[in-house]
Amino acid sequence: MIIRAYDPAEAAVVRNVLTRAFGQEDEADLVEALRENGDIALELVAEHKKKVVGHVALSRMAAPEGWLALAPVSTDPKMQKKGVAGALCQMAIQYANAPVVVLGDPVFYGRLGFDFARTARLKSPFPIKATGLFAPELAEEKPALELVYASPFLG
Repeated sequence: MIIRAYDPAEAAVVRNVLTRAFGQEDEADLVEALRENGDIALELVAEHKKKVVGHVALSRMAAPEGWLALAPVSTDPKMQKKGVAGALCQMAIQYANAPVVVLGDPVFYGRLGFDFARTARLKSPFPIKATGLFAPELAEEKPALELVYASPFLG
């Protein structure tokens, strides 16, 4: 498996992976809206046997300044439970060089270094108990900040 930068020529393929992974088009629509707004900082794809089987996006948050959101993460259903999502997330985190928030399963994202206890004082439009923070360089143990996601996340 190869993790590499997304190529805009792969938009339809990535849309298909997102739709199949989530069983709906909402996440594919979200990625397209993030692209159109210029909110995406990084998109990566996972390739297996020359076929795109996974995708991850890092988008710029409106606040705190410099923070990124890891979402969505998708894997073709035939490739799930084979380390694709974890590999995509690890590569994205490596690239980020900034605090990253994620909304998702604390067990899965906790294994990747996201801390769900550090988010207790954050304000968010999404459930804090499902919000993880990857920010080893952040001095404050439990920052008291408001998370403002890029507008496509909010509807």
